[in-house]
Amino acid sequence: MHYYRYENEEVSCCYKYLMFSYNIIFWLAGAAFIAIGFWAWSEKGVLLDLTQVTRLHGFDPVWLVLAVGAITFILGFAGCVGALRENICLLKFFSGVIGFIFFLELTAAVLAFVFQDNVREWINDFFLANVKAYREDIDLQNLIDSLQKMNHCCGAKEPDDWNLNLYFNCTVNNPSRESCGVPFSCCLSDPADTVLNTQCGYDVRKGPKGVWSNAIYVKGCIPALEEWLPRNIYIIAGVFIVISVLQMMGIFFARTLIGDIEKVKFNYY
Repeated sequence: MHYYRYENEEVSCCYKYLMFSYNIIFWLAGAAFIAIGFWAWSEKGVLLDLTQVTRLHGFDPVWLVLAVGAITFILGFAGCVGALRENICLLKFFSGVIGFIFFLELTAAVLAFVFQDNVREWINDFFLANVKAYREDIDLQNLIDSLQKMNHCCGAKEPDDWNLNLYFNCTVNNPSRESCGVPFSCCLSDPADTVLNTQCGYDVRKGPKGVWSNAIYVKGCIPALEEWLPRNIYIIAGVFIVISVLQMMGIFFARTLIGDIEKVKFNYY
C-alpha cells in the first residue's frame, strides 16, 4: 500500500496564530460591548424590570451596543476556537458570516445611493420618532443632544419639530416649563461659558422665528447631515475601505487555514 503525502504535513502555524490574534481582539471587544450594554441597562433599572425594554417608542442606543457586542463576541469566539482547535466548521461559520456582513454592507451602500430620497425620508421619520421619545430614555436623550451639538442643528428639519415632544410642544394647555422651548443642545454655544446652562432653550420658540437664530441653531439635523457628507466623503470612503480590508483579511486567514487543515486531514486517509 502506498501513501501519498504533501510536502507540508502540518497546519501553518503562521496562519493559525494570525487567525487567533486577529480574532482575540474582536472577542475581547465584543465582551466589553456586552458588559457596557448590561451596565447601561442596570443604571436605568431595566434589569430590575425587563418590561421597560418594550416601553420605549424611540430607539434605545443600548440595543445597538448589545447587538454589535453579541455579533463581535460570537465571531471572535468562533475564529479563536476554530483556529486553535483547527475546527473547519467554526472557521467556515466565521468566514461565511463575515462574507455575508460584507455583502450586506455593500448592498446597503448601493441601495442608499440609488434610493437617496427614500433614505432621506426614512432618516427624517426615524429622527422625528426619537424626538418624540426624547425624555423616555437617558441614553437616547444623550445621543440626540450629542448629534445636535456636534452638527449645530436642531430638530429633524427645523426647531419646530420639537412640537412632537410632550414636554416641548407649544399647545396652550401644556403645563411643562419647557413648553415652546428646545433642548439645551440646540442653543448656540459660547466658549466663554464655564457652566452648562440647561435652561437656555426655555421659551425660545414663543418669539418670532426671525430672532431664533440669536439663541439657537435653526438648521435641522437632516440638512446638516446632507451638508456634512460631501465635505467628508473621503473620510467615509477611507473608513469603509479599512473595514472592508479587515473583513477580507479575516476571510483570507480563515480560508487559508481551512485549506491547510483539509490537506493535512487528506494526508492521513
